Amino acid sequence: MQVTEGDIADMDDAAALWERCELARPASDPRKDYVRCLRTPNATILVGRLNQAMVATVMVGFDGHRAWIYFLAIDPSIRRRGGARTMMASAEAWARARGAPRLNLMVRESNRAAVTLYEKLGMERQEVLVMGKPLD
Repeated sequence: MQVTEGDIADMDDAAALWERCELARPASDPRKDYVRCLRTPNATILVGRLNQAMVATVMVGFDGHRAWIYFLAIDPSIRRRGGARTMMASAEAWARARGAPRLNLMVRESNRAAVTLYEKLGMERQEVLVMGKPLD
């Protein structure tokens, strides 16, 4: 898999992949999320391609304190072939290159497959409560 930074031309393919992977939620427009990320100076979307077709993404950003992972998506047709490991390693390298001392992510506890994957990749559960408030 070839991993590069995504650009605006990749938006529709990324949104479609996020929908296939059930990452898109009704309260959030995946195209707007994609564009917001690209407009953020210390964030990017890494795109994985096989034979020039987008098959993976991971959004990564660094807020000066921690790097954060979002939208790790692997096309269902190529799962369990190392794509998630490749994308997470690429995101980690991006974060390290910017001096991030720690990498965090949020995952729904009900998504047991994702929790298991992240644990295999060295992520550990943290004793925190995530809270949120919509701003729009």
